[in-house]
Amino acid sequence: MAQKPPDVTPEIAPGDLTEKQLQHYLQQKEVAVDTETMGLNPLRDRLCVVQLCDRGRRAVLVQIPPIPGRTAPLPSAVGAPRLKRLLEDPGILKILHFARFDVAAIRHHLGIAMAPVFCTRTASKLVRTYTDRHGLKDVALELVDTEMDKTSQSTDWSRSDLSPAQLKYATADVTLLHPIMDKLAMMLAREGRSELAAECFRTIPLMSELDLMGYDHLFEH
Repeated sequence: MAQKPPDVTPEIAPGDLTEKQLQHYLQQKEVAVDTETMGLNPLRDRLCVVQLCDRGRRAVLVQIPPIPGRTAPLPSAVGAPRLKRLLEDPGILKILHFARFDVAAIRHHLGIAMAPVFCTRTASKLVRTYTDRHGLKDVALELVDTEMDKTSQSTDWSRSDLSPAQLKYATADVTLLHPIMDKLAMMLAREGRSELAAECFRTIPLMSELDLMGYDHLFEH
């Protein structure tokens, strides 16, 4: 029987990381990252929450409030400078699921060029070729035997007082990304596709930028 996600109580950071939280995460080799937005169009839908978690399961939810008088895209260093320092640090690997969307949303709404990244969805599609089910719920169930509850996914993430269900949902995603990455990295190495995956990950920030510029199916005939 599948287990539930780890029961982790996140720290809430209004607007940006605290200096203490930043210094903690700067000491990590990898940090799991996820976002919650008002929809799936980063040019239209506001970024509301950025979730972070380290391998020791210290989780922080950064709530991104609307900035009066300012609209996206924000210039660099406006919005969340400590979060920017962390996510742009070249020595820290950022682990995401469907990184293309999260990288685009964070770049557009906070002026942050996040890199380097490991995308568990991309890795799954490269190595789990025996299935077409690459959503985080399916990947988590197979690789780490964890059943995820997605009922809070489509809710109002702009509210300042997130519900217990929202906090639990937002935290569950990032607490599972480290073990999922570990399993996928082993599978990629076993199948001789680690370097191919690394090349794919390096293209994600460019693909995200093209998405924000409105290019669709650029490489198709």
